Amino acid sequence: MTVEQRVLDIADHLMLIEREMQVQGWWDDEAPRDEALESTVPFAVDTLSFEQWMQWIFLPRMKIIIELGHPLPSASGILVMAETVFADRPEQSRELRRLLAVFDQLIAAKA
Repeated sequence: MTVEQRVLDIADHLMLIEREMQVQGWWDDEAPRDEALESTVPFAVDTLSFEQWMQWIFLPRMKIIIELGHPLPSASGILVMAETVFADRPEQSRELRRLLAVFDQLIAAKA
């Protein structure tokens, strides 16, 4: 897979992740307080739900990386976190977890 194709595939997956979050009702119309978004704790677990972190931090940062042509992360462990968060909602979160698994694989892939 070329670098360009990998970037396109990741961008497509980010859109699919966003759509699935909206379908499941895990998409907020209003942003959290600025202080909540400034957390330095992994996944902002001290100030945001996982779904909020994905919507307001993860997805926007990944989109900026792609749009500006910055180097992609070399690894992602987002699926592990999602599996923990959604342990009590396995059926509802199945598609989102599948999409996150593919995202993790795409990030780990080397061109």
